[in-house]
Amino acid sequence: MKIIEVKDLQKDFNGFTAVDRVSFHINRGEIFGFLGPNGAGKTTTINMLTGMARITGGRVKLMGEDYTGRPKKAQAMMGIVPDESNLYEELTGLENLIFCGALYGMDKEHRRARAARLLQQFGLEEAAERPFKAYSKGMKRKLTIAAGIIHEPEILFLDEPTTGIDVAFARQIRELIGELHRKGTTIFLTTHYIEEAERLCQRLAFIVRGKIVREGTVEELMKEAQGENIVNFTLGGDFSGAREEFARRFPGCSFKIGKTNSAVSVHSSSAIALFPLVKLFEENNLPVYEAKIVRPSLEEVFVKTTGIELQKMQEQKDRKGRKGGGTRS
Repeated sequence: MKIIEVKDLQKDFNGFTAVDRVSFHINRGEIFGFLGPNGAGKTTTINMLTGMARITGGRVKLMGEDYTGRPKKAQAMMGIVPDESNLYEELTGLENLIFCGALYGMDKEHRRARAARLLQQFGLEEAAERPFKAYSKGMKRKLTIAAGIIHEPEILFLDEPTTGIDVAFARQIRELIGELHRKGTTIFLTTHYIEEAERLCQRLAFIVRGKIVREGTVEELMKEAQGENIVNFTLGGDFSGAREEFARRFPGCSFKIGKTNSAVSVHSSSAIALFPLVKLFEENNLPVYEAKIVRPSLEEVFVKTTGIELQKMQEQKDRKGRKGGGTRS
């Protein structure tokens, strides 16, 4: 079931189009990701979907009902975690969660009990009575996610959840996201980290300069980018003497010898049948120690599709995150 459907969504700022007629949907229970550089339109899209920015054009449906121009009606069903924390510095962690629960109309007893459970779940129980301003960046991010799900929303919007925090906290947050997903929460995630997108998301959209340039599951995106099928074999003998026989028996394949004569790479424009190859290797006294199907990485797919180097994109975002300055994307 589609929980969100977006059709020709657009956002203009003084003649500049930040989001250019994007269309996509998010299925119930999945993690859907936007992967793209700064200024691509990721944050602007989230802001329009959550009612934090006015929609210039297009339509948005939540569970089949059009809520374009009526975001307040849908906000109770959403959890929102912006790229910069929106919690109160002077309030404690517990007070922040209780306050957020009150904003969503939760009764006093329920919101206090829910806040206590979330603090325990997110490993923040010992910091419950400390003011938010005393939290580290990683702790602040975890509490902001907890605040976003205090009311157990149908869908959670996460905008760059691990930017500007250390590796250990980033790993914890990814684990929390995975746990939320396993419990049934639908998640819309924006990120510039390729590993994060590949590890967490069931489906992805590449967004560049306000436009979606490719969309699909990770497997679909990789399959589209792979121009040929490749299998690498590690053998228990010298392949060079058998190369001509293999080329004759398998005319649709090319056989490339690696750094040693026992390493062979088989290339074909069509699917490679492993069993006949393994059988012929054995007939030539070349036992197969390893057979590995080679697939393109998601990074290679992104670079090939967009022409953007992910390393430079990540370094730019991380530098701004460490400085404490948010970036709108």
